[in-house]
Amino acid sequence: MSTYNTLPLHETLNLYVSPTAYVFEPASTSSVHHGFDGPAFVNEKDSRESLYVDRRTGRMSLNESSQIPFGKEKVTTCYGIIGTLSLATTDFLLIITSRTPSCRLLSQPIFLATDFRLLPLSPLSTSSTILDHPVEKELISLVEQGLKSGRLWFSYGWDLTNTLQRQNDTKDKGEQLPLWKKADERFFWNRYLASKMIDLTENGGVDLSRFILPVMYGSVELRSATLHNRDLLFLLISRRSRHRAGTRYFSRGLNSKGDVSNFNETEQIVLFDPLPEGNQQLRKGRVDGRERLSFVQVRGSVPLFWAEINNLRYKPDLQIMDYTETPKALSAHLHSLIDAYGDIHLVNLVNQKGHEQPVKEAFEKYMTNLSSTDPVIADKAHYLYFDFHHECRKLRFDQIQLLIDRLENDLDKMGWFHSINPTSSQYGTQPGAQEKEITTLSRQGGVIRSNCMDCLDRTNVAQSALGRWALNRQLRAAGVISVKERVEDHEEFMAIFRNVWADHGDTVSRAYAGTGALKADYTRTGKRSKEGMLEDGYKSVMRYIRNNFFDGDRQDAFDILTGAWVAKRGGIPPLTDTRPLLMRAMPYVLAFALTMILAAVTLPRTSELSIYSFLVLWVFLAFFSGSYIWGNGTSYVSWPRLNPPLEVLSWNGPGARSVARGRGLSFANVIPIFKQRLGNASGPGAGMGGRPAVYKMEEVELGKRKGALID
Repeated sequence: MSTYNTLPLHETLNLYVSPTAYVFEPASTSSVHHGFDGPAFVNEKDSRESLYVDRRTGRMSLNESSQIPFGKEKVTTCYGIIGTLSLATTDFLLIITSRTPSCRLLSQPIFLATDFRLLPLSPLSTSSTILDHPVEKELISLVEQGLKSGRLWFSYGWDLTNTLQRQNDTKDKGEQLPLWKKADERFFWNRYLASKMIDLTENGGVDLSRFILPVMYGSVELRSATLHNRDLLFLLISRRSRHRAGTRYFSRGLNSKGDVSNFNETEQIVLFDPLPEGNQQLRKGRVDGRERLSFVQVRGSVPLFWAEINNLRYKPDLQIMDYTETPKALSAHLHSLIDAYGDIHLVNLVNQKGHEQPVKEAFEKYMTNLSSTDPVIADKAHYLYFDFHHECRKLRFDQIQLLIDRLENDLDKMGWFHSINPTSSQYGTQPGAQEKEITTLSRQGGVIRSNCMDCLDRTNVAQSALGRWALNRQLRAAGVISVKERVEDHEEFMAIFRNVWADHGDTVSRAYAGTGALKADYTRTGKRSKEGMLEDGYKSVMRYIRNNFFDGDRQDAFDILTGAWVAKRGGIPPLTDTRPLLMRAMPYVLAFALTMILAAVTLPRTSELSIYSFLVLWVFLAFFSGSYIWGNGTSYVSWPRLNPPLEVLSWNGPGARSVARGRGLSFANVIPIFKQRLGNASGPGAGMGGRPAVYKMEEVELGKRKGALID
């Protein structure tokens, strides 16, 4: 289909349910068409359409008639269709049933999805049959966990997935496209779930454009502020990539396509209005956003094949795998960034000593090799190392200014996006004329790509400092502050700036590590404090607990929702714990032994001799069980069950690795399936730098909640 329906998305839908069909009917009789610069009202009486989903065949079609073929007593209000999801027994429709208004961006409402519903397509799949199926019930709980723990944002008119500059470039091309077609596929979080509807629209002759709602995973923080008696809006948007999405220790590095873990794009936006001309007075209390400033940064995991293997230790085992395809994958990653942003400045913040040293050295080695063989990378990709912990030691986080000083010339060349529309104060009157009048004063010609080990805490500090530098330059160039003035001189505004950046860092950190960001007290107040250090200690403990004992399920949820794992109907065995009985029993033995020791110490006793004998027995059992658990730490970690990292755990090829800990038993003894697989992997190419052919993707047993990889 060469042309698409560009009428506004349906904002509210009435869902009618019958044993044979789902029908989504627009609930409103009129809607607002949100363009790039404001809303235009559209009479929906002439464009009313309903979406008919046949539950027997899964077929989707449009019915322009408003007649609903069954009673209206079975009606549910929903606010968007996320897409379709295939699980163990049937396909499901995933819809948004509750939303929270967040803000209005250029008169366009932004919503946070707060509740969802799965609708089984098969008429035979009732709530009772689904709950009685152990695998389906478990998969649905994973989906629910992934949806409830995420921050999913959407708008019916504003493209949340694209920066102001990319939106302006699309508008300049003069193409009329629906919202889903304009969305950046990296940040179109439900792109996989919406793939059936998109395929029907592109190839099936049924244009579902008004029902395809792009959803973004990330954060949207909008605050109003005043500088020199001028009202402005300060906005920070983070967009999390759907590619290689995952959790802290189960998603590291990059894949063969060049996608990296924890890739986030952060856009800092300032909206205000130009000063009035002539004798017109400056209007207070409303910001149309006719003048717009934008500065974009990105973060992402170190673009190598590497991993950290959980083993119940605070610091997991580090492993860097020198695959033969590493240069090609790194090249693909860098070229994708160059195509999207222009010049790339890769700021590496990892330590140059200790646990993180091999990561730094491997990154620099591959960057040097690529720069010597690829002229585009040599010209456009610039590597900069900054030892954050050394430079900012003794809580001197203000020393991050040293990094800004080293980047300043490159930042000046890179610039920022600045556009102005001096005559767009009245929205909706002449949409076409408004769009033509937008003038681009400057463009951002590159981007800073920051990383530390997790791309969280150190990266947050660095990015907020870069954002503050950009804000000073932008506001000076726009005439909001004087040339000799700094935003730091305005404490009220800086409080807003710091809190928005701290909230942004917490959102990115919760998605990846399960807790808020460390060093948030500095980001929020500009100072490091003892209270902040205590809070960081608590967060570190919570990260340890979540990353070792809960992140397996979170990783599975990401894999289901982004299509990294696709269910094979009827090919998924029941979820069972297949570890040896002794291994499963040890935590209970330890818990019981500790309980007995506590009872012996606290409860009344008849003689010292009897209590000593009693204590010796239970101390021995506690020591034995604790040592067994500690020595087999990987067996007690909550591993992903859908895409278990078998290849990482068994890698014995070239690369760098720390001493393996917590693996007291060999894989051949612990995981029976390894006996056959590793035996077959001794042919040509096994362990020689390329990936062993035995580890092709295939359906694997889901295993159990913990220890699925090592039984």
